[in-house]
Amino acid sequence: MRRSTVIAIAAALSATVVVSGCGSSGKDDNTAKKQAAPQADGQSINARPVADLKQGGSLRFGIDQWITQYNINQVDGQQGDAQDLIMAVMPDLFDPDAKGVQHLNPSYLVSAKVVSTSPQVVEYQLNPKAKWSDGTPLSWKDFEAQWKALNGSNPAYEAADTSGYDQVSKVEQGADEHGVKVTFAKAYADWQRLFDPLYPAAYIDTPEKFNKGWSQKAAATAGAFKVGTYDKTAQTVTLVPDPAWWGPKPKLDTIVYRVLDSAAKTEAYLNKEVDEAPALLPEDYKRLAKDPTTDIRRGARWDEVHITLNGGHGPLQDVKVRNAVQAAVDRKGINASFAKDLSFQLAPLNNHFFMPNQAGYQDNSSEFDTYDPAKANKLLDEAGWKSPGDGRTRTKDGKELSLDYTLSAGGTSAQTDQAELVQQQLAAVGVKVNIKKVPANDYFPKFVNTGNFDLVSFRNVDAVYQTMLMPTFRQPQGKNLFQNFGSVGSPEIDALLTKAGETTDKAESIKLYNEADQQIWKLGHSIELYQRPEIDAVRKGLANYGAFGLGATDYTKVGWVK
Repeated sequence: MRRSTVIAIAAALSATVVVSGCGSSGKDDNTAKKQAAPQADGQSINARPVADLKQGGSLRFGIDQWITQYNINQVDGQQGDAQDLIMAVMPDLFDPDAKGVQHLNPSYLVSAKVVSTSPQVVEYQLNPKAKWSDGTPLSWKDFEAQWKALNGSNPAYEAADTSGYDQVSKVEQGADEHGVKVTFAKAYADWQRLFDPLYPAAYIDTPEKFNKGWSQKAAATAGAFKVGTYDKTAQTVTLVPDPAWWGPKPKLDTIVYRVLDSAAKTEAYLNKEVDEAPALLPEDYKRLAKDPTTDIRRGARWDEVHITLNGGHGPLQDVKVRNAVQAAVDRKGINASFAKDLSFQLAPLNNHFFMPNQAGYQDNSSEFDTYDPAKANKLLDEAGWKSPGDGRTRTKDGKELSLDYTLSAGGTSAQTDQAELVQQQLAAVGVKVNIKKVPANDYFPKFVNTGNFDLVSFRNVDAVYQTMLMPTFRQPQGKNLFQNFGSVGSPEIDALLTKAGETTDKAESIKLYNEADQQIWKLGHSIELYQRPEIDAVRKGLANYGAFGLGATDYTKVGWVK
């Protein structure tokens, strides 16, 4: 349901969850036989014309944690729940269809096109009815302020991603007050991902406003919905229709986001407290599929599960140690135990940029990414970590080879199962792993986002443009990690990704991304596991919502069938 053009990260919560012997293997009439993974345009949303929907009703979601940052372009705004909400209340200039093809949103844009290729110039014509919640019309000034905040020229702006914006040389007024003219210093193929969502100039035009003005709240909105209430005590955020909205009238009366531990989501759904719940895990699927008020909806989302290795501090600063960890982790074993009782075939993932059901996918895994404890031992020996034998922890200069695997306390028991499996595999080569559980609301802002971990597992989702992944793999600048939380990168990778973003030849850009990916694997940036299937339990009667695959949610069309 989230379709931001900044990469979202999602908590382990029913995501990086590996079932190690805890899934039932008994037969169940409600358990679907294994199906092939959906095609790239796979989607199941109960599509209905708006005329079939009743006016009114509420849509209730469970979310992972309290949202602390509503500026999703700021380093702390990358958590997926924040992006879900923002895309319902902020200008969403382009939306992908089920095949990932972008279409302009007429509520905000009359037109948007490349009018020159040398230099590349894009002209936007804004819908003259479009206004911010303070009454100010959307204008070229919003584009200019967002460009200045995100182009990397002023490090005081804590930008999550400067790629693309750093290719722009000028933003100015177009033919009239509703026109915008953006000139690029170098060609940029994915120009549609920029300024989407758009933020208001008056609330991001200084570093202070950009970094702190959206803390705990949305400073201004411009969507079919606005934020009605923030209730930190009840841990809920409620959206209501904005009476000043100029576009198609939404059908729902409220959209409610409520913080729930992942272990409580299935129960909350079955108790009719929320209207959607992940149905991926076998124990959840079997309970949810039996419920007579439920549809199980499936799609093929861009959604990868991985383990990040932190090369910014500690033993993992040494590439040989990172490579040893790669060789010691049995990816096939993890995937097999997780897939044991799934209703979908699980696609193993050997690429950081493309899903197995996407054009451009190829296996780029390195010599270190096949399970090989002997190779892991050899690499650790070469790195100077001596083994006392008998499965005991290796040492160097009097220190143990010890790593922290950080987990969210709000995750599932299956997430802990995955950590324990990794713990066992690394112990076999003399690496001690301490499983460290932290409060759910602290997991991203205090640990993942700040690089305060050795090993951590989460998801990158909805990278419908490969350029969205630039901040995940680029080298950090000072304290700004972008989204490369493990600080593993190189000038060569940065150059390849920059060049890929500049080329407008699709085949050439795919080639460049795959070249960069080969280096990313060899450097031990992260251990890719699998493409997470999109299997959701959705309340029957809810239309135009569910498993979107590569497509976007249009909240003006979501509602309950008459």
